[in-house]
Amino acid sequence: MSKKYDVTALGELLIDFTESGISEQGNKLLEVNPGGAPCNVLAMLNKAGRKVAFIGKVGDDMFGRMLKARTVDQGIDMGALMMDEEVHTTLAFVEKLPNGDRDFSFYRNPGADIMLTKDEVIANKDYIADAKIFHFGTLSMTHEGVEAATVEAIKIAKENGAIISFDPNLRPPLWSSEEKAKEKIAYGLSQCDVLKISDNEITFMTGEEDLDKGIKMIIDEYKIPLVFATYGPDGSKAYCNGVEAYEAGFLNPNTVETTGAGDTFCASALHHVLKYGLEMNEEQLHELLTFANAAASLVTTKKGALCVMPTVEEVEAYRKEFGR
Repeated sequence: MSKKYDVTALGELLIDFTESGISEQGNKLLEVNPGGAPCNVLAMLNKAGRKVAFIGKVGDDMFGRMLKARTVDQGIDMGALMMDEEVHTTLAFVEKLPNGDRDFSFYRNPGADIMLTKDEVIANKDYIADAKIFHFGTLSMTHEGVEAATVEAIKIAKENGAIISFDPNLRPPLWSSEEKAKEKIAYGLSQCDVLKISDNEITFMTGEEDLDKGIKMIIDEYKIPLVFATYGPDGSKAYCNGVEAYEAGFLNPNTVETTGAGDTFCASALHHVLKYGLEMNEEQLHELLTFANAAASLVTTKKGALCVMPTVEEVEAYRKEFGR
């Protein structure tokens, strides 16, 4: 079936304030970077030649207007982006930790992204109905109103035969409790056809330190056809109807920050789902994982994510540098 969009995503669009040196007075300098996992995914998919659209809400303020302009520049159809006149754009301050991981401080109580309503989704349902894949995460389920909007979007997607893609994108500070986070992640797991999940999220949901055992527990319980488990610098695994594949990560000494690496991987995976479908053989899974690992590694050599996604040609050239 021919559809207008390859992928439509719903969720948060926000500003990531990332560290960018020290001022003459000895203060940290922060760079204003467009962010939010769903649009990061869409930006990478656009670089891969895919037609993409976004549904969400920002504030009608300087940051919201900047986000709209920058996402449009990245080739994302923002016709379903709403501007809230009362609630400001959501902000996230990203601190790089000594071990290379990140800590987030969110200004989102409320933030415009959680003000998206079910009625607004219904009014923009064509963006979902006309998509081959619908992608979402859990941050659009942290509050009742936007959760209802997300549930409605999934319903519309399923009614119109879309593949459902889910990335838990766990951010503990945004949840009222761990139990609530687990409940909403479990809902996402119950709805999706494609799952991208990280090592810490596997342990969070199953209590298993043995990641392979943990992911198989999730697959057995939720019967998800296609699952990607990411292990940061240690690479990734794919599970497709009993077929498994693993590829090592691309370790780069020039890594600047890891923001957007998981989103880049997710987009690369969806690019291959659009190419091959949900039924992939082992060779296709290895191709997917190698490309996705390379793309994720490459984006860590740059600051930010949404506006610095690599092209397919850049990823292939990067692979050749590593002989893969």
